[in-house]
Amino acid sequence: MIIKTGLGQDSHQFEKKSGKDLVLAGIKFDYPFGLKGNSDADVIFHSITNSISSITGKNILGDVADQLVKTGIKDSAKYLQIALDDLGDWKINHIAVALECAKPKIANHVEAMKESIANTCQINRSDVGITATSGEGLTSFGRGEGIQAITIITVSKS
Repeated sequence: MIIKTGLGQDSHQFEKKSGKDLVLAGIKFDYPFGLKGNSDADVIFHSITNSISSITGKNILGDVADQLVKTGIKDSAKYLQIALDDLGDWKINHIAVALECAKPKIANHVEAMKESIANTCQINRSDVGITATSGEGLTSFGRGEGIQAITIITVSKS
């Protein structure tokens, strides 16, 4: 068996005005501000996409996603699906996501986010881990200015 580990990161600031949905792991949060970006700015799906790109060497966020946005596709699940297709015969064994944000509070949404990630990536919910920290005000994320997600993904093939 061959095993690889990928690392991905993404971060976005909050919009200054309300009106854009806050989407994390494909889940819409009841929160007055969304994240800045030309897509839905789902930092979790972006981070997972980047972690897969670190394995395949095929960058999706950037040129590929920018071209999709120009055609009206702003759903980060679509970008993630392209990265998943690039995995070919690699099997996802585990996805670990670490969030840093002072707001919104994440704890009540962890199970729904895990379910969404598992469904999107076609893995078991037990193979998805999500942790969150407020950052204690030490970074812009800990001061409530945005959200950062870091993902480690483990894949294997025989």
